[in-house]
Amino acid sequence: MDRPFVFINSAMSADGKLSTKERKQVRISGKLDFERVDELRARADAIMVGIGTVLSDDPSLTVKSPERRAARKAAGKSENPARIIVDSSARTPLDADVFKKGNGIRIIAVSSSAPAESLEKLKEKAIVIQTGTKKVDLPELVRKLKGIGINTLMVEGGATLNWGMLSAGLVDEIYTFVGNLIIGGATSPTFTDGEGFSEAEILELELLSAEKIEDGLLLKWKVKDKRGI
Repeated sequence: MDRPFVFINSAMSADGKLSTKERKQVRISGKLDFERVDELRARADAIMVGIGTVLSDDPSLTVKSPERRAARKAAGKSENPARIIVDSSARTPLDADVFKKGNGIRIIAVSSSAPAESLEKLKEKAIVIQTGTKKVDLPELVRKLKGIGINTLMVEGGATLNWGMLSAGLVDEIYTFVGNLIIGGATSPTFTDGEGFSEAEILELELLSAEKIEDGLLLKWKVKDKRGI
């Protein structure tokens, strides 16, 4: 395979929402699920999010557990996986937490339409990969990531990036924690948005497992339909 193994991890409300209509992050899962996510991060070569997630949540995308960071170092890795932002127009703030917290590689994926001035500033903070004309070419990006040694890629959303990866056939598995909340709202972000599939195109999943964690349910899915590379 000329791309990494790719999995999406996400927490959503019982009605499939990632956050509120104000796009403010909501605590959907509890301590046990946070530990599970931290372990997933520690085992991944890289974590990828979209610019919308950075602008709304400002995540650091670091491994939180000192023990897990130490185990990575003992294995000859950096304390944190590579942290990747898909940012077609180079809008990532220079003071984003991903730059301020934790060591390790930062990668910003931009399109050729990104302003040159913004790119120069970002290049002082991160490795910049340019691909695609108006939007980042995701299939080409993941091939390039494979080429620099990223074999396991964890995608943490949001809805636009999830759609882009899934619609391009670039995802192997999906882990969704479904919490005991109803958020509602026609404009609240869901697990995937984008254009949506027609009936003939609908993506099929195979349920690998279902596990109750605290007051929610962790669902693990295998993507059956392979559309991309």
